[in-house]
Amino acid sequence: MKELTKGSPVKLILMFTMPLLVGNLFQQLYSISDTLIVGQTLGVNELAAVGATGSIQFLIIGFAQGLTAGLSIMTAQYFGAHDYRKVRVSFAASIVICIGATLILTFLSLFFINDILNLMQTPAAIKQDAQLFISIIFAGIFASMAFNLLANIIRALGDSRTPLYFLIVAAVFNVILELIFILVFHMGVEGAGFATVIAQIFSVVLCILYIIKKMPLLQVRRSDFKKITAQELRRHLYVGLPMAFQTSIIAIGSIMIQAALNGLGTTAVAATTAASKIDQVAIQPMMSFGIAMATFTAQNFGAHKYDRILKGVKQSLLVSGTFSIVAGLLIILFGRNLVVLFVGKSEEKVLNLSQIYFNVNGSFYLMLATLFILRYTLQGLGESVIPTLAGIVELLMRCIAALLLATSVGYVGTCFANPLAWLGSCLVLIISYLKAMKMLKQKQGDIQLDETVAAQQIELRQ
Repeated sequence: MKELTKGSPVKLILMFTMPLLVGNLFQQLYSISDTLIVGQTLGVNELAAVGATGSIQFLIIGFAQGLTAGLSIMTAQYFGAHDYRKVRVSFAASIVICIGATLILTFLSLFFINDILNLMQTPAAIKQDAQLFISIIFAGIFASMAFNLLANIIRALGDSRTPLYFLIVAAVFNVILELIFILVFHMGVEGAGFATVIAQIFSVVLCILYIIKKMPLLQVRRSDFKKITAQELRRHLYVGLPMAFQTSIIAIGSIMIQAALNGLGTTAVAATTAASKIDQVAIQPMMSFGIAMATFTAQNFGAHKYDRILKGVKQSLLVSGTFSIVAGLLIILFGRNLVVLFVGKSEEKVLNLSQIYFNVNGSFYLMLATLFILRYTLQGLGESVIPTLAGIVELLMRCIAALLLATSVGYVGTCFANPLAWLGSCLVLIISYLKAMKMLKQKQGDIQLDETVAAQQIELRQ
């Protein structure tokens, strides 16, 4: 456990970000290993089948990630305020909410998967494999929900390293299982799906054992569940659900883009599948800075240290923004070479389309870095409506790309979906951020005024 309410903001944020970054990179290995191993051992069609489910995974699994991240914001605020009794009650409330959400998500996703694939115009050549793979992933939603909850709660208490270690172990385990299932048992895309779920279950077990042995503050008891009130559940849902829906709203836009890609053929799907995996790795540092800001902001907001939030945001924008420029250049110059790892040098059409993807997306990374910092800072303050509104704007922008640009200019149009979404979201977030910063400055001014008055009263008494 570590408090982020004392010490240099930028140093604390960087130290908290680094394990998050490495952890997020290894988490990407779950999906990258699927595409890399499938693409090299099974073929382009199987690669496209796995890739065609990416946006659907984002819709459901993203909901789980957003929900648990939102729930942990409340835990972080209680921890920052040193209200340790409420920390355990908060964790207990999060468990109850996540169990209910898991049951609903699992049923809905499995029941409607065929309809969703049809709606997305999934090519017939890859539909069977796509449905088989995604059905296995959705059957394992419980594992994804459990790990994200436990990892986010541990991070809420300032420990970003331990989830990293568990992710590394699980990612390596996932790769080993995939190779065994596909190469030894010849299970095809089904093997990739089972490997992912089993590795996630393993990471959940590691988190539970760690909490039992090392984190007494998170060892909830039956009495903690009895202390959960309707008001407490509402407070958690007020922050958790908007973050969950925000992620899902963005995912709906991704599904529309995937439908547009499906209409352009298997080559376009394969190119975007490979390029997007590399793109996701490139943006992880920017996302990690944002996630770190959520915990940093929540703890300091709970401790009423508003000036530290203001300072932390400025420093994070500078560091993350600088990185985004470097990352954008690197992915434009060298991204194509990495796509070769997925499809081989002979797939020239796939490589050419992937370069277009990198040129468009890499040019706008600075905007994305700003988006992450502002969005997660507002979420750390407990703001839920504005980030959700920003997600709706992202959806609208992706709809424009899917319905207008994709049909008028083809593949290039689908590539502009992300930058357009980032632009729309930033416009909403910047306005809200300026208002939030004004509020924090006023609160900090009130604290300083109270401290001045208190000091004057002490002098008068002396």
